[in-house]
Amino acid sequence: MQKIGFAEALEVIVTEDPRYDREAYIFLRDALDFTIKQLKKNKEDVSRHVSPQQLLDGVRQYALKEFGPMVLTVFSYWGIRGCSDIGEMVFNLIRIGVFGKTEADTIEQFRNCYDFEEAFVTPYRPQPVPSGEKIAAKKTAQKLE
Repeated sequence: MQKIGFAEALEVIVTEDPRYDREAYIFLRDALDFTIKQLKKNKEDVSRHVSPQQLLDGVRQYALKEFGPMVLTVFSYWGIRGCSDIGEMVFNLIRIGVFGKTEADTIEQFRNCYDFEEAFVTPYRPQPVPSGEKIAAKKTAQKLE
């Protein structure tokens, strides 16, 4: 059996399952590469397999790095609304033979791993200033007037 290329695999996947944009799968492949590099950099064992939790953490880090506060907008455009969507995409890639899995890997491992709002919006919310610092900032501002 001839191995299918990534571009051809995406054509088959998006035709059979149009829930997710083609660009989402390209992002997912790039996020996997990013995750593997991060694991190697941290000297973690990456025996050619990344666990669902490791991949989801890599997706989170890579998305923040690539899209900043626009992550949810981009993901929404692509049809990604939660970790379970990442799992659906991963298993589409497994089904077509692009990604591999172990016997222990299940799609359920991608469900409810983290809240998208907390993972992608919270890092960009302003942090509350402690009241002592507010008073000092107000005094400094008054002196400048």
